Amino acid sequence: MATVQIATRIDEGQSRKFRAITKALGTTPSDALRMFIASFNAEGGFPYETKVKRVDIEAFESEADATAFATRFSRRVIDEDIT
Repeated sequence: MATVQIATRIDEGQSRKFRAITKALGTTPSDALRMFIASFNAEGGFPYETKVKRVDIEAFESEADATAFATRFSRRVIDEDIT
């Protein structure tokens, strides 16, 4: 079977992180990409769920409204963690 090379360019930081994670997993970046491609092809697409979540968000009317919301939210989170 003939082989071909597939190449792409990525951010240097992403590359360092990818290499570190593959090393920690006991594999190589090349093998990780081969595994991804094999899974992608076997699934007929991404081997995990992908979707864009639509969220309708309304902006706060003022900075004071945003601050009040954040304050109420943080107090609620703190109360839930304590109890």
